[in-house]
Amino acid sequence: MSRSRKSRHPFAVLALAAAAASALPALAASPDGWTFAFDARYRYEHVDQDNALRSASAQTLRTRLGVATPEWHGLSALAEADNVSRIGGARYNDTRNGRTGYSTVPDPQGTGVNQLVVKQAFAGGDVRVGRQRINLDNQRFVGGVGWRQNEQTYDGGLVELKPTASSVFTYAYVDSVDTVFGPDAPAAPNRTAPADIRGHSHLLNLRHEFGKYLKATAYHYRLGLDSIAVAADAPLGTLSSKTSGLRLQGQLAGVAYTLEHAWQSSLAGNPWVLDSRYRLVELGRGWGGVQWKLGQEVLGAGRGAGAGNRAFQTPLATKHVFQGWADMFLATPADGLRDAYLGATAPLAGGQLQAAYHDFRSDRGGHRFGGEWDVAYSHALPRAKGWTAMVKYAAYDSADRARTVDTDKAWVQLQYTH
Repeated sequence: MSRSRKSRHPFAVLALAAAAASALPALAASPDGWTFAFDARYRYEHVDQDNALRSASAQTLRTRLGVATPEWHGLSALAEADNVSRIGGARYNDTRNGRTGYSTVPDPQGTGVNQLVVKQAFAGGDVRVGRQRINLDNQRFVGGVGWRQNEQTYDGGLVELKPTASSVFTYAYVDSVDTVFGPDAPAAPNRTAPADIRGHSHLLNLRHEFGKYLKATAYHYRLGLDSIAVAADAPLGTLSSKTSGLRLQGQLAGVAYTLEHAWQSSLAGNPWVLDSRYRLVELGRGWGGVQWKLGQEVLGAGRGAGAGNRAFQTPLATKHVFQGWADMFLATPADGLRDAYLGATAPLAGGQLQAAYHDFRSDRGGHRFGGEWDVAYSHALPRAKGWTAMVKYAAYDSADRARTVDTDKAWVQLQYTH
């Protein structure tokens, strides 16, 4: 589909997706082992903020095509391309269209290669080289940001070893990160939202399951991120860091638990000195058909000397999953952040209902940023294989107008996957 192809009405996207779906029998797995995939995701997103920006309304369509070769002596390949197109007018700032008078919906238009990877499987593991999806653990530190229309993928190599049935060791080298702000670079350099983050990063992750009572993950991530800054007025390279941590998960007496601690320091090449901590405590339990979750996540204020934001940052994370769906804290504030939350998930009318409340406070100084309510409902469409629909809402209420503003966000989404 051409990047310039647009529609005046949201119903046109449904007709387009339906037409593509009707052609899918020709894309079924072939007898010689080739497999094909198709995905179309329409989304309406509305953003209303209590500031000088105009409310944003965005309609976008993400289409994705993929093909995987059959395996030959353990060798296989995967190619995947996607396109993000706008439907209707550009009443939003996509970080590339120059509509800076509107609130931001960071889904810029473009067509690009999402994945292009060669894989060699062998007894006890595999090696993957090329542009690829990397999701480690719960994606709190390294993920694909699958919520945004343009997925974040990684250029480099990855080795996964499984020495035992209970152990997995992953090592990845990354020399470029293809961010959600791509595939095209802006006309003028963007220090905080580049299409590609250049640098040399090393990711090490070791997981071992001791049983249902305990799964332990130790990790060390050396992020050399040379072409991005923590803030627009900060030097490039200020997100380069070393992060080491330990994550413990399990279930005791019907209660699921997660405990995690990590520490972060600056990597060579970072012009700033970093020294900060991360902590997570989370408990979960099913009761009355509802799965409840209670926790606190702390991204600590920086201890390094000097001015600037030196708090604990997670620049490669799938951040939308954490700290509320309004995405108010994509960059950790300089005084750090404490997020206390309560969430619930329950089946409803054949679908799934989610709700959560977050209370945000600084890690240093004791001031309160605000609170947020999140609610979402998703449902597979009856008698329509592969189709799912979702509605979602986030309401952030600021308690500190000097640092944050009241923000409401709403989404309607329809997706077809084959």
